[in-house]
Amino acid sequence: MTAGTSSLYINRGLSWLEFNQRVLDQAWDATNPLLERLKFLGIFSSNLDEFFEVHVASLKQQSQRSPTKKNQDGLEPQEELSSLSLKIRQQLLNQYRCWDQVIAPALEEETVFFHEYAQVPLVEQKYLSKYFKEFIFPMLTPLAVDPLHPFPQLLNLSLNFLVELRDEHLCTTLVVVPVPQNLPRFISFSTTPSKKEEHYVFLESIIQHHIEALFYGMHIQSVHLFRITRNSNLTIDEEDSEDLLHAIEEELRHLESNAPIRLEVHDSFPQGLAKHLLKLLNLNESDLYHLPGILNLKQMITLSLGIDRPDLREERFSTRKVLSVSRDTDIFWHLRRGDILLHHPYDSFQTVTDFLGHAAEDPHTLAIKQTLYRTSSDSPLISSLVSAARHGKQVTVVIELKARFDEAANIKWARMMRHEGINVIYGLSGLKTHAKAMLVIRQEGEKIRRYVHLGTGNYNPTTARLYTDLGLLTARETLTADVAAMFNVLTGVSKLPELHELSLAPYNLKEMLLELIDREIAHAHAGQPAGLFIKMNALVEQSMINELYRASQAGVKIRLLIRGTCCLRPGIPGVSDNIEVRSIVGRFLEHSRILYFENGGEAEVFLSSADWMPRNLFRRVETFFPLLSPGVRAHVKEILDWFWKDNVKARVMDQAGHYHPLPESKEYFNVQKAFLEDAHSRRALTQKNQLRSHE
Repeated sequence: MTAGTSSLYINRGLSWLEFNQRVLDQAWDATNPLLERLKFLGIFSSNLDEFFEVHVASLKQQSQRSPTKKNQDGLEPQEELSSLSLKIRQQLLNQYRCWDQVIAPALEEETVFFHEYAQVPLVEQKYLSKYFKEFIFPMLTPLAVDPLHPFPQLLNLSLNFLVELRDEHLCTTLVVVPVPQNLPRFISFSTTPSKKEEHYVFLESIIQHHIEALFYGMHIQSVHLFRITRNSNLTIDEEDSEDLLHAIEEELRHLESNAPIRLEVHDSFPQGLAKHLLKLLNLNESDLYHLPGILNLKQMITLSLGIDRPDLREERFSTRKVLSVSRDTDIFWHLRRGDILLHHPYDSFQTVTDFLGHAAEDPHTLAIKQTLYRTSSDSPLISSLVSAARHGKQVTVVIELKARFDEAANIKWARMMRHEGINVIYGLSGLKTHAKAMLVIRQEGEKIRRYVHLGTGNYNPTTARLYTDLGLLTARETLTADVAAMFNVLTGVSKLPELHELSLAPYNLKEMLLELIDREIAHAHAGQPAGLFIKMNALVEQSMINELYRASQAGVKIRLLIRGTCCLRPGIPGVSDNIEVRSIVGRFLEHSRILYFENGGEAEVFLSSADWMPRNLFRRVETFFPLLSPGVRAHVKEILDWFWKDNVKARVMDQAGHYHPLPESKEYFNVQKAFLEDAHSRRALTQKNQLRSHE
């Protein structure tokens, strides 16, 4: 077996489905609190929606343009689509079995009930009928489907009714009734106010029971629910766009007219009607998915967060504040003393927020530069950037308008910041800016000094409590100068100068990675300590996989902790038998990118914003930087060691790309729980020391 043959690579789409199966496994896992299991059930559906909108949609386009072009795993587009469809249908049956046989019965045991309208007591039906008349009926719009009325332009991922009507002349008409998206999906009611029970009825069930109110004088033959998914890929020619923001805005307006790629119906949906609907949507039978239960389980995420039962979810946790910043605290003094590592969500993201907020009001701050890929809807970071501009600082923001599914939000932020006098840049043509960087420039006496934050995750305080990421705050002159050079490239027209610590995709990151791997191979050949430990979200890029195979063949021991897609096959004799692949899916989304190189006993550790995918290495601006502080480096090495100790949430990948639990052990180690406990202990120690200092 030689590198480059298709049998050495796992199909990207099938590997991603394996990841989503691990998400679904968390819904089955009885050790998770019940509402967390309900949430994972919804996350599985949410992930699958995005998979269809992006990956399946791209495959369909590829099958039309280049039907015989094979991917690195040897599959043609249509072959991959068929394999994906088979796997997805198996997983969907597993998901609905989990809901019907496990989650719903367990919720009922905890006095949380879901009802169809017919199951609701008569007294409550009166309340729901009143609710329908006052709040739902005014929102409903029947849309006829006949030669005078073309098939309506239905919203992506929306629920809709297909209604068969018959008039007095026995003529049949089809009508589509969209389910309003701005009404709650689950309507709560109480059967007995004295009992602590929660009862919900589905919005679509209320509508279906009362739908005759829309069709006076007509006989309703049948009413069936369906849901369509559309291609959500943007197609923008940046070279020909005079105003990128306006071009993306226009493209977003047209997304709802993009081609449908999936039709979901209930098992009871008549076959003849389904075929007719497929024809109207220009879809094939392979695009039809019959579901044995509720359509759109994605909204279980919102429900799981809304049910007021803290006893049925994970215990709340308090993050550790690494630095307590106030008007009297000079955060820059701390950074001049040494680098500061942040491990989110265990270390509070508030430290990053405070760093920017402090810089915004600091009279010695001259300029602030920041990249923004995704942020929260009420971002305190943007408030600080606006405050800095109002205080006369020079503020520049490189915002990525093409951040998938966040395009509209970023357009809104871009307009607002420009209005406030901030220099807003959209990055480089043809590249997405995925780097996570913040640069503060201060006047300190007769000297100009730079301070930097670099991270593996987005500047989003909300997801910083849900995703695990690492960040570095530093005043190190060489690295801060490199970051300043990066911003000059992003905002101007200069070429990338020689950098000393920072590596950037698509310029020199891949070359740097190849050099580091070559060095480990040389150490292995010389009989010196050689090893790699790489933690990422995805490993897809074929040439990098080949390099790992080459390192394995040289005797380099390789540990890969890949949360999601992994196209490398571990354990192949003579090719990858020195490679082990694991994945961890747990309470928090593992999002950090960490790279450890044994380097002959002089270990080096790096953080990065990039996964090893073609888009990250060749079509995005990404960062890769070393951790030089001995204390920081040792801390990250300990973090990696803890990850590899996990035997609760960790799964091991086999040659076929399937994942299995580790062998049972007398001592269970859940790494995310261990990090929480460690943060709690360090927070308590910090508070104790603070009390002593005030005595």
